[in-house]
Amino acid sequence: MKNTQQITKAMKQVAAAKIRRAEMLQRQSRPYADAIGAMLRDLMANVGSVDHPFMKPGREGAPAGVILMTADKGLAGSFNANLIRMAEIHGRDHGDLAWYAIGIKSRNALRRQRGATLQFWPLAQGDMFANARELAQRVTDDFVGGKISSLTLISPQLVNMMTQRPEMRQILPVTPDRDQPKGTNVQGAVEFEPSPEFVLGRLLPKYLEFTLYSAMLETNAAFYAAQLIAMNNATDNAKKLIDENTVEMNKARQAAITKEILEIVGGAEALAG
Repeated sequence: MKNTQQITKAMKQVAAAKIRRAEMLQRQSRPYADAIGAMLRDLMANVGSVDHPFMKPGREGAPAGVILMTADKGLAGSFNANLIRMAEIHGRDHGDLAWYAIGIKSRNALRRQRGATLQFWPLAQGDMFANARELAQRVTDDFVGGKISSLTLISPQLVNMMTQRPEMRQILPVTPDRDQPKGTNVQGAVEFEPSPEFVLGRLLPKYLEFTLYSAMLETNAAFYAAQLIAMNNATDNAKKLIDENTVEMNKARQAAITKEILEIVGGAEALAG
């Protein structure tokens, strides 16, 4: 038990150290994500029509594409299991699916799912931004080429250190905000050159690329948060078990000592009698 406690305590310290860097990267990427999202909403509100594949429905009859994003490792409580369960439920509701696996746990889980796994990328191995760019290029080629009809992302949402919630959202095709009427510029003083349509056509690929990269950063941070909580609970549980076993050991040792004393006293009394 003490050896196990040392291992869980060490993993807790490692997770606490790594989550600081993961959260820092996520916070640094958030302003860019907010800015590109606001610009995209402005463009879609001002554009009349744009001839871009991302804003058109996918090929009819093609399977729907799903990106399942998990961690590479376990020992994080129900973090990976919750994401895999959401993917399984989505797979039962939609029969014909094409999967993209992000994370080793995702790849292992998708081997039991119906539908083909088109490609796999690790989450935290190598250059994460390069992996996100390669993933964006692959799903773009498959969507434009008619291999998939849509693209859905299943990834965790880092609410806080205690809560990591699975989230499912549609990435492609990109649909305008229905609550925002067309022809109204939210910013009011923004002008797009040479035209909103041209800027939107250049912005959509970057938006997809950074959306996937941001999801990878959030998944990485959420994993370390879940692992930190899991290893903290495991360390506390090990301490409780050590205390309980120590009490039982002391009771057994005291009982053995008392028995020996009684035997000695009884033998002495018998000799004296």
